[in-house]
Order: sequence, then structure tokens, then C-alpha cells
Amino acid sequence: MTATDRSIELINAAAQAAADKLAHDVVAYDVSDVLAITDAFLLASAPNDRQVKAIVDEIEERLLKEKGAKPVRREGERDGRWVLLDFVDIVVHVQHSEERVFYALERLWKDCPQIDLPEDAKATRGKGEETEREGGESS
Repeated sequence: MTATDRSIELINAAAQAAADKLAHDVVAYDVSDVLAITDAFLLASAPNDRQVKAIVDEIEERLLKEKGAKPVRREGERDGRWVLLDFVDIVVHVQHSEERVFYALERLWKDCPQIDLPEDAKATRGKGEETEREGGESS
């Protein structure tokens, strides 16, 4: 079994929303063969708690507006270090960069196929830092 078209559609929209808020290391896995509770996971990270919350808010707002999807569960928002959004078809994990390294969820799902994301959603690693460096050099 593979992730449904609806799950892929939600993953792509969530990945784009995360990228628009400068999430780092955005990656998605098709976990439908190993989990009965969801089709896909999206992982994203940010360097601070405030940005984690901004990414989560953008994903939730975009999926509701564009896809009519509302999370059935939202966990971890208080600390802002690791927020989980459960949309049933997909589960989104947005982690502080330190948590992302420590928990290494990619290790758990490495045997699952990666879902190909839109090009501009994949190229998010370090986007913010490049802009800051360019700005700093021109001053």
C-alpha cells in the first residue's frame, strides 16, 4: 500500500507552507506500509521556538484554507520545541533544530520511501542564513 493521492496533496501543501516560513530540512516519508494510523509524515525544523510556532501556524492555516483539512490533534505547542499536527491522513512534526538532531526521526523511518516534495519546498536548508550573510556582507 502507498500513500493516497489526498495524503500526497496534503504533504505537498504542508511542505510548501513550511518552506514559506523558512523551515529547514523539510522531508516527507510514506509510512503507509508500516503504520495503520496515517499515510505520511512530514518533518521540518527551525532554529528557534518562535519560528517553530510560526511554521506550525502557517501549515495549519494553509491546509485549512486550501485543502479543507483541520488537525484532529495538536501537541507540544506550549514549549514550542516539538509540535505535532495530526491531520489523520498525514502527521506533521515541526521541531526545534536541537530536538531534530537529538531525536533523529529520520533514523526511525529510513526504510520508508521518501515522498518527492516540490522543488522550492525541498531547498529550504539554510535559506534564512544565506540571506543574512548576503545582507551582512553588503553593509
